Amino acid sequence: MPSSSVDSMETALLQHADLTDGESKVYLALLELGASTTGPIVDKSGVARSIIYQILERLMEKGLVSFITKQKTKYYQAATPTKLLEYMDQRANTLADHRKKVEAAIPQLLLKQASAAKTQATVYTGFKGIRTAHEHLYDKLGKGDEWVYLGVPIFQPEEQHAYWKKDHIRRVREGITFRALFNKGVDAKTLKNRNSYKDGVTKVMDSDIQTPAMFLMYADTVVIILQDPEAIAVEIVNKHIADSFKAYFEEFWKRSTQ
Repeated sequence: MPSSSVDSMETALLQHADLTDGESKVYLALLELGASTTGPIVDKSGVARSIIYQILERLMEKGLVSFITKQKTKYYQAATPTKLLEYMDQRANTLADHRKKVEAAIPQLLLKQASAAKTQATVYTGFKGIRTAHEHLYDKLGKGDEWVYLGVPIFQPEEQHAYWKKDHIRRVREGITFRALFNKGVDAKTLKNRNSYKDGVTKVMDSDIQTPAMFLMYADTVVIILQDPEAIAVEIVNKHIADSFKAYFEEFWKRSTQ
């Protein structure tokens, strides 16, 4: 005969599968009982009778319990334990999808944070304006310092490429290092060129997110750059905000490829 209570170690194990304590106890009870009405399930699992239907409903939503009806009475039964792995896989996929959505929203959330902080913000228009905002970094950075770019677009007009190439020569001369993350789809020629300069590393983002803007981060400054349909740069001077954007960059950098 099965024991009158479920194993506490097994209960703890099932909680790693994202089941609550009550769900774990009820599922384990049903594995031993087989098809059963709620009375024996309550006795076996030790959960309160007042919440047994809520727990069974949640387990059914997770695909771990089903029921059959005999003479107008419901008999609940546990799904095979391999269903736990299927549920965990589905959960992992859902979390991965949610993570992508959160990642895409982080810049917008950081901007909300910036609006609440004591922040100096300046808007520049046109590619000349973008150049002006970018070159402000040379006023704050010196030898051994670093700037980083996140979400560099896969296409830029040739005249802009020419500017960035010239700027890298200046950066190397002043002893400043850089890292950059391009959006997926950048051509090998552009990537090779950016990696040809001293003290710089360029990678491709390991994400399908195509950011409409690219972000420059250095010292206490973040520059948000939009190149299409109208070139514009928003320069935000706030150390806390800059550090937050930099942390966002580092998360992508860790899992991106060269």
